[in-house]
Amino acid sequence: MGDGLIKTNDGSYTLYSDQFNQHYHSVKEGAINEALQKHIIPALSYHKGKKELNILDICFGLGYNTLATLYYIKKNNLNIKLNIYSPEFDTELLKSLQNFNYPIEFNNFTEIINSLSNHYYYKDNKIKIEIFNGDAREYIKKLDNIDIVFQDPFSSDVNHLLWTKEYFEDIKKSMSEDAIITTYSIATPIRLSIWENDLNIYEYKPEKSNRITIASNRYIDQNNYKYIDMKLKKTRNKEAKALYDKDNRCLKMNQ
Repeated sequence: MGDGLIKTNDGSYTLYSDQFNQHYHSVKEGAINEALQKHIIPALSYHKGKKELNILDICFGLGYNTLATLYYIKKNNLNIKLNIYSPEFDTELLKSLQNFNYPIEFNNFTEIINSLSNHYYYKDNKIKIEIFNGDAREYIKKLDNIDIVFQDPFSSDVNHLLWTKEYFEDIKKSMSEDAIITTYSIATPIRLSIWENDLNIYEYKPEKSNRITIASNRYIDQNNYKYIDMKLKKTRNKEAKALYDKDNRCLKMNQ
């Protein structure tokens, strides 16, 4: 975890990771805007009408994706029961969340934030949030019936093992039949890592953000989802290949 708050362009704050040499969020796009535009809005719009959702938030970090999900549901008066599961190995970061300078949009979630920071768990009649303080790769093997995957770890340049074909194989095993993955990465190697697990790849342009990738078990027939023919892409670019565990360039957790 880095030192000092960094104000992003939407007024919300983020941090810089000294271990991974990256910000937790895009400073240009804004922490809360990025969470809403790249993950929450497309995912909940896709699952519009569902009364219960199981969400896998990779990785918890500062909690923006999870908390922005709660904010969006409350703001739009959606009647949805949430079960959110999220791995996060940084114990120091989790313990510090109760003192983090969150945006006013999260003011109603102080009790939840404190419970997660202290106990890695929160539950009431509509919300269950579980943080696993440990290895994400091991944790996802224990999950099933996941409807939404927020694929939002640090980039593959520094966190290789959370972007490989083998990783997404375990993610797919955890997914329900109509589940989707949302991720900020539009890189061809990442898309190939997902696609090689027989998932459909789409490009989605949020209203107030850059393009993202969405993956699903099922074919999505919606105007705002641009189907990406990965077989054709691979034919045209024979040098392109997925990421594999054996090519690990990941920073070790103890460095």
